[in-house]
Amino acid sequence: MDAAWPRWGFTHTAVSANNVTPQFEQDVAGVLTRTPMLQNQHIMGFGALNPQPRPNEFHWEDLDSRLSLMKESGATPVITLCCAPDWMKGGPEGPTQESAWAEHLEDAPYPEHFDNFAKLSAAVAARYRDVKYFMVWNELKGFWKDHSKPADIKGYTDLYNKVYDAVKAVRPDARIGGPYLGFDSLSEGRTELNGPWGTVSQHALDAFKYWFKNKKGADFVVVDGASPTESHELRPDEFGALGKFSAVTSWLREQSGDLPIWWAEWYFVPEDGTTWTEPKQMAVQAVSMMEFARSGAATALYWNPQTKEGACQGCMWDPRTGALRPAGTLVSEFTRWFPAGAELEPVTSSDPLVRVLAQPQRLVMVNTADKPVTATVDGKKVTLQPYEIKWSGR
Repeated sequence: MDAAWPRWGFTHTAVSANNVTPQFEQDVAGVLTRTPMLQNQHIMGFGALNPQPRPNEFHWEDLDSRLSLMKESGATPVITLCCAPDWMKGGPEGPTQESAWAEHLEDAPYPEHFDNFAKLSAAVAARYRDVKYFMVWNELKGFWKDHSKPADIKGYTDLYNKVYDAVKAVRPDARIGGPYLGFDSLSEGRTELNGPWGTVSQHALDAFKYWFKNKKGADFVVVDGASPTESHELRPDEFGALGKFSAVTSWLREQSGDLPIWWAEWYFVPEDGTTWTEPKQMAVQAVSMMEFARSGAATALYWNPQTKEGACQGCMWDPRTGALRPAGTLVSEFTRWFPAGAELEPVTSSDPLVRVLAQPQRLVMVNTADKPVTATVDGKKVTLQPYEIKWSGR
């Protein structure tokens, strides 16, 4: 990958700093410039209105606003080429109606409109020439509606190849990645990729292999996934389940050779109403990032769940003041001390409850227990409070 690759960053979602006030945007941008990182934005949805309401009509205001925030905050910008305007997927021409966003945003364009979506992608790449990295589509939306059955990976690959050719034609310098495929974990059964955390769906493995064999080209591989299984289990526990991220990254590296592995999203809290204290959530997030660093993932993008106001556990910055919250501090620290290519050193802990990741100048320790733990780390005795994350020089 390119030199001085940040590795870490985040995706803007429905609400971001540019959706509040100009002063708030300026405040957040000022905070983010302290540790520049990757920032990703979708071309439609996730904070951006329909960019092409009619075949020959473009509305760039929302993308311009998000890309301006990225530039203002010193980001390495990334664009996800998803989702498709309504008229490409059986809907009417014109601006997307509010009622249609939730119902049809994740629909795939019809095959007869693959060329039109490729042209839109090329127009995006031509307009935003300071953006080098493009991810094609998102989680096979519309191509994999029933995850108990095989995905329409042929359909996705046809779309991908048209987008790849169209973008490369106008931007030979662009870096393009796919298939942005979700690696589901199952509680039952066994496939070629298993672990104490569960087993990866064979449908996902087969889809990746098909895309990799039949793609026109790729500059990096894009996937996403969650540590809980489809039945919301964390095996053997919330920290042990994170081993999935290393296992999948290692499998992908074996399959794809020298291509960098990007995690466009990753999740570690079960989607069954489970809530954790913020210290525990941050501890689990920190250990998940350790797994990405150790396994050699080139990039991991945090899905930033910002709200306009009120408390927001998991948000990178405070939606009222713009100050970094614990998630933002964590991503910033990993960006600073563990970029892609960072030299990792084998530092151990005398107590396995304390996880540690180290490079020559700095290390981070995480207490994975709900009680204080004292351990010897890197030759020094330390005591960490329940779920405490502690950074230390060496």
